[in-house]
Amino acid sequence: MGPERIYYDGHCGLCHGWVRFTAARDAEGRAFRFAPLQGATFQTAVPAATRAALPDSIVVERDDGRLLTRSAAALHILRRLGGGWAVLGTVGWLVPRPLRDLAYDGVARVRGRLWKRPDDTCPLMPPEMKTRFDP
Repeated sequence: MGPERIYYDGHCGLCHGWVRFTAARDAEGRAFRFAPLQGATFQTAVPAATRAALPDSIVVERDDGRLLTRSAAALHILRRLGGGWAVLGTVGWLVPRPLRDLAYDGVARVRGRLWKRPDDTCPLMPPEMKTRFDP
């Protein structure tokens, strides 16, 4: 299994934090690549009708082409990171999806007030990690 792509809201401080968290724990880049929802990669890879139905937060494009959103995307990321994060992600799947997504959507509604809006769509990363980001 190769790297899957995480699309993230490039205008969201929480999403930037999640990308930095993920990239730091996937230091070798085996699990994920990253691209902003506002970028050319997302526009090219995901059809317009599909894009219109997606939330403006984290979207994971699995290696089988399936798109995961909301809590399913977050838990999938944790599981792919391995170790204790995988355990946390697996335990999260025990919570019914409607409840998980309700919590996810609640955080998404207030994220703009709690996390500073970033200056750029790509999070600040060490130079060696920038190769894992697509436009």
